[in-house]
Amino acid sequence: MRLGVLDVGSNTVHFLVVDAHPGARPLPAFSTKEELRLAELLDADGAITEDGVHRLVATVAAAMRVAEDMGVEDVLPFATSAVREAANGEAVLRRVQQETGVALRVLSGQDEARLTFLAARRWFGWSSGRLLVLDIGGGSLEIACGVDEQPDVAVSLPLGAGRLTSTLLPGDPPEPEDVRQVRRRIRAEIARVVGDVSRLGPADHTVATSKTFKQLARVTGAARSEAGPFVPRRLTKAGLEEWVPKIAAMAVAERARIPGVSEGRARQLLAGALVADATMDLFGLTEVDICPWALREGVILRRLDMMTEAGTGSGDA
Repeated sequence: MRLGVLDVGSNTVHFLVVDAHPGARPLPAFSTKEELRLAELLDADGAITEDGVHRLVATVAAAMRVAEDMGVEDVLPFATSAVREAANGEAVLRRVQQETGVALRVLSGQDEARLTFLAARRWFGWSSGRLLVLDIGGGSLEIACGVDEQPDVAVSLPLGAGRLTSTLLPGDPPEPEDVRQVRRRIRAEIARVVGDVSRLGPADHTVATSKTFKQLARVTGAARSEAGPFVPRRLTKAGLEEWVPKIAAMAVAERARIPGVSEGRARQLLAGALVADATMDLFGLTEVDICPWALREGVILRRLDMMTEAGTGSGDA
């Protein structure tokens, strides 16, 4: 069957179409995204602005037209931290449903961590043993660890690259003192959960997902995306430590010229690098493997699992 996944994130609204059925690997058929940066379209009260809501409604409506054109049988729509934490989040959800007919499901931070963990587990398999999964999004950092398909611990921290950039790194390039303050804040937040994860024992395999980790891996020498998803990619702590001070000294326009860094993500690159560096340091990691699958694939896999359990072609993710 042909499924569509509508991911309303803090940076982008991404619509992915896949051909999938229980027991098979989902095959991407079409993908489109719009960089709305909802996490930055906030007023002084933390509510998504009228312009932001209007753009979101228009983007969701456009995705539904694509779904119809592509012959999608079912759409799995969800929203993450930008809508979840907006002061007017409930009103935004009602507006989207009233004007497009789409009922966005708001995922909790733990939901995000669990579904991303499922995707990474399926990609790397049982041979990974105790798996530690890291995911830096626009609004939050997710960390999950476990030996099964459901993690034993799943946490979400307000350390997304977009959130940190818009609120704490205003300069271009940012002031060195601002960078130091953000670095301290990031490390303090992560340090609070290290014990909860580490008590489970050392991970046998650590992987990272998300655009931020993929771009950092590319910056430090990993293969280009054009090489395909099956080419192994890795981010090393040594490579990251070499690049963090370079990125901190660059203006946004300079970052955008680094191979592998998109213009739309260049401004957030430093915050993402600081989060990645702190996470790897505090968990004692020298390297992480990059997983091509993440939250969207986790949502698809969960839906397929539920179809199998129900023995029908329907079910809720």
